[in-house]
Amino acid sequence: MPDEATCSAFDADGAVVVRGLLEPAEVATVRSVIDEMVRKPSPCAKVASRPDEPAFFEDFCNWQEHPQLAGLLAASALADVAGALMGSATVRFFHDHVLVKEPGAQQRTPWHQDQPYYNVDGRQNVSAWIPVDPVARETTLEFVAGSHGGTWYLPTTFLDGRAKWFPDGSLEAVPDVDADADRHRVIGWALEPGDVVFFHMLTLHAAAGNSATTPRRVLSLRFLGDDATHAPRPWTTSPDFPGLVDVLPAGAPMDGPLFPLLREASTSRG
Repeated sequence: MPDEATCSAFDADGAVVVRGLLEPAEVATVRSVIDEMVRKPSPCAKVASRPDEPAFFEDFCNWQEHPQLAGLLAASALADVAGALMGSATVRFFHDHVLVKEPGAQQRTPWHQDQPYYNVDGRQNVSAWIPVDPVARETTLEFVAGSHGGTWYLPTTFLDGRAKWFPDGSLEAVPDVDADADRHRVIGWALEPGDVVFFHMLTLHAAAGNSATTPRRVLSLRFLGDDATHAPRPWTTSPDFPGLVDVLPAGAPMDGPLFPLLREASTSRG
């Protein structure tokens, strides 16, 4: 379980790193799952880089096809840490997201929040960002500390900046963090396999391209807590859950086989 200082840092900054959380065998499992997803992409897979550049590959919502991943969710410390950071008695799995930047993939992941792309409301949530390759500080995931306070920024497409989700002007634009560096405290960490970064789905984050000669392979796992509810959108969310609104009305808890309950216990911090 994370200590009180880690929980306090998460509350204040919206992002923390837990060093050496996964054992080598667990890292090997994650690596195997990522490589299998790359070899056999799902219908949700996409390349988030330009055609003439090394690939930035993404895929979503494949845990049901990978028993190893389901086993990791059940047996590892990931859900316990997620519950403690959320301050939630329940920990429910939302979805998996594979992100692979090939060597030389210069496509930057721009500053954004995750929750506005999703079909879920609620403050108790956390993502676990799990690299299986060493990540240098200059290419790691970075965060604007404290940006998870409640403001929702307009989600746009990464390559061309289009407002594909909420209508243009309906939410505040993402601030230009890089142009106003003195106003924002940016945090991030060099990482080794076994380290896991946890962050709130409203924390602004970004990452540089991969200038290394090896891939940057990451599995990101999203978790929901007690107050998470279904928030159907009139547009396709990222990821999409086709037909979910027919079985889970607006405002209902995120309950059902798509979102398995991983932990249900009294959660104390410390």
